[in-house]
Amino acid sequence: MGIFKTNLKFSWDYLKAFIKWIFVAAVVGGIGGCIGSVFHIAIDYVTELRTEHSWILYLLPVGGLVIAAIYGIFKKKGKLDTNRVLEAVATEEKVPLVMAPLIFVSTVLTHLLGGSAGREGAALQLGGSIGYNVGKVFRLNQNDMHIIVMAGMSAVFAALFGTPLTAAVFALEVVCVGVMHYAALVPCVISAMVAFGIACMFGLSPVHFDGVVLANIDALLLGKIVVIAVLCALVSILFCTAIHYCEHSMEKLFKNKYLRAFVGAVVIVLLTLLVGTRDYNGAGMDVITRAIGGAVNWEAFLLKIVFTAITIAAGFKGGEIVPAFFIGSTFGCLAGSLLGMDAGFAAAVGFVAVFCGVVNCPLASTMLALEVFGSENILIFALVCAISYMMSGSFSLYKSQKIVYSKLDAHYIDIDIK
Repeated sequence: MGIFKTNLKFSWDYLKAFIKWIFVAAVVGGIGGCIGSVFHIAIDYVTELRTEHSWILYLLPVGGLVIAAIYGIFKKKGKLDTNRVLEAVATEEKVPLVMAPLIFVSTVLTHLLGGSAGREGAALQLGGSIGYNVGKVFRLNQNDMHIIVMAGMSAVFAALFGTPLTAAVFALEVVCVGVMHYAALVPCVISAMVAFGIACMFGLSPVHFDGVVLANIDALLLGKIVVIAVLCALVSILFCTAIHYCEHSMEKLFKNKYLRAFVGAVVIVLLTLLVGTRDYNGAGMDVITRAIGGAVNWEAFLLKIVFTAITIAAGFKGGEIVPAFFIGSTFGCLAGSLLGMDAGFAAAVGFVAVFCGVVNCPLASTMLALEVFGSENILIFALVCAISYMMSGSFSLYKSQKIVYSKLDAHYIDIDIK
């Protein structure tokens, strides 16, 4: 009888938690889905505006000063970036509500004026801020606050990219490499599904590429794919190193953030004029599409690394994930052409492999391949993600990410990323 009562109590505890998370995660998913969809529309609109009016690029230095100024107003709030959101999952760090409007406005401004940045940084900061402050409204305890921050991250990520599975798994996997926060699985999945549904109601199309299928895979072709995966891991290390080195160098050379923003923006404008194309301004989704279609300039991935590193170091906002897609797809297309394999499929391999290398999330990367490219070659993509994860070592875009378990053998290391 005692065992029965104990089991009944445990069952009731699970049921209460389940009901709680269905409701709270749905609220976070609803808010995140609406804000994420509006943000998605705003980014698309300003990108189109910049494309139609090329002179807007010359306002980039002014935009840098504006972003530096608006963040300067709230400097007493501490650092307001993606690393703070990741820390809120692992520690008692707070995520202020002001982070949401700041990253929204600054990212839209960055894309409008031609900075080379993505959207994921905004997604994680918007989502983390929404989740944390919804948790405060519902008076969640500290452990539940960690979970609701992850649910917020997955919600806005799903709304922005149209990849709810990737969004949910990414939120669980990104904070501590080698550890999955399974207690947040139900809230993250629910919030991602709700947000994705709302994005569909807004008429937003998910990121998806058709026709990326490789038939008749033999040992030689599989060997070429393995080579590309290893090379993409090295490219991911190069990208992470360039970002961190450029940030450190710019801070050392230009201690005044306004001067740093202005100089960085001027360099981006001059580089754009020098290369003679606007392909490296903004996110560059059109270039990604061309790469997956099999067409690419050999220097594209290197130039995108340079443009993105300078943009982020100058203080512009948005994130580095879409640039990682750009770098991976263009490098993969180039490597595939040199190795004599289908350049479009190689671009898809690079798209996924470099993403995996820079975020250290092999399961989320496999989910990304599934949602973006379909299930036909999912085993190949899973192999690519596994290789890129291992070979990228202890490098990451996120300074607050921890390598908890070794990538080489089964032991606890808990080291900071490089």
